[in-house]
Amino acid sequence: MPQYLSPGVYVEEVQSGARPIEGVGTAVAAFVGFAERGPFHRPTLVANWNQFVQLFGGFTEDAYLPHAVYGYFSNGGGSAYVVRVGGERQESVEPPKAEPVRLGSLTVRALPDAGGDVSVEVVDADGENPPDDRFKLLVRQGNRVVETHDVSIRKNAKNYVATQLAERSKLVEVVEQPSGALTKPDKQTVALPGATAPASSAGVPARIDPQEYLGDSEARTGFGGLESIDAVTMVAVPDLMSSYQRGQIDLEGVKTVQLAVISHCEQMGDRVAVLDAPPGLTPQRVRAWRLEEAGYDSNFATLYYPWIKVFDPSSGRNTFVPPSGHVAGVWGRSDAERGVHKAPANEVLRGAVDLETGISKSEQDLLNPIGVNCIRAFAGRGIRIWGARTVSSDPAWRYLNVRRLFNYLEESILIGTQWVVFEPNDDRLWSSIRRNITAFLTEQWRQGALFGRTPAEAFYVKCDAENNPAESIDLGQVICEIGVAPVKPAEFVVFRLAQFSDSTSLVSE
Repeated sequence: MPQYLSPGVYVEEVQSGARPIEGVGTAVAAFVGFAERGPFHRPTLVANWNQFVQLFGGFTEDAYLPHAVYGYFSNGGGSAYVVRVGGERQESVEPPKAEPVRLGSLTVRALPDAGGDVSVEVVDADGENPPDDRFKLLVRQGNRVVETHDVSIRKNAKNYVATQLAERSKLVEVVEQPSGALTKPDKQTVALPGATAPASSAGVPARIDPQEYLGDSEARTGFGGLESIDAVTMVAVPDLMSSYQRGQIDLEGVKTVQLAVISHCEQMGDRVAVLDAPPGLTPQRVRAWRLEEAGYDSNFATLYYPWIKVFDPSSGRNTFVPPSGHVAGVWGRSDAERGVHKAPANEVLRGAVDLETGISKSEQDLLNPIGVNCIRAFAGRGIRIWGARTVSSDPAWRYLNVRRLFNYLEESILIGTQWVVFEPNDDRLWSSIRRNITAFLTEQWRQGALFGRTPAEAFYVKCDAENNPAESIDLGQVICEIGVAPVKPAEFVVFRLAQFSDSTSLVSE
């Protein structure tokens, strides 16, 4: 409490006790696959298709990752993380070196994975009268500054330019000279030529095994590299099917990788796997594969069938691709237009010109109950996603929108209540928790995410002395129980029609 030592009027700012809970993002995808260039294994954020092309290249033969990312953005997806795999087999090949460029007494060049259109700019260091050895190096890709380094030309300095770039830059490096003193470069901007990747590193690798997809959480590779990215809400592996088509992985390997994706999503608890069915299968064969070979049972995964036909700029003709990238984009579009509680189905799949297999209603009757979400073509209505189920056998988690709604609610409440930690564990804290969570869930109910005519029917929040006894308080725990009634999709719309005959006699006037 402040002390008042002299007469006067004092104004204080105090906490009102209300700490609104904000909803987290729900449409950030992660793609694992092949690309013609770009960093291997490290999750890289791309905000649009042009940025993907700058970092990883465009469409390339036998690689489905570019098609998946393009379909994701064209269908309304937001930002995405890309993990390029297929580089383990090229470790013995000397990476190409870009031509170095003189920058005063420095020699700078682009790294092999930097991509194109890289330039560096020398500007003055921040502050008044900075030391003579200090300057700032801006690294640009296109017109965008992607890296900023405060460096020194003194070799014994902590931020020596060569050491600083070697440790922190992902795009450029300094080629140290064996002799000669360095001098501070003048203010200038120079473009750096890119390295020409060898044919063996472009597009699809010669060999790949399931372990490269799985990766290592400590080394931040494969799926393990995605564990540190909290924003991801959906994961797709489109090039798993490219490996299968070329005989690098059999159906057992497909199952191994897809189970690893599911395990990753279950472990993280905030994302859902978007799985592709193998290509070239009839609906009957897909049913047999789903039940007898794959056997997945998880509410953190979905499965889509069949493949879709899209235009392939690399070959100049239409080609079939797995649908996961386009489907993930529809999820993002549905979230933005309607909300995460809306099942992302009965939505047009943009960019799809045809289907690998046309599915009839009777064939979907075989697939829908086992959690295979069909993509169907309807006369006059285009190609649409016609299913919204997980691959779970639990009826409570049958629908995809229910799983994703709970992911959204859990993550939003988790992040929005971090202020609770180390607060005094008493009735005032419990009432604040109830008030904040109730306000958040009431807003979700107003938006149509929860089922009920009133908030009391849609959810409850219990945090009081009954579920926080003295034993729990002594352990430093505060327990809040929350129950919600999610909306379920109208999957089966039934109109019952009957003949009606008015047998009452007419009343004459």
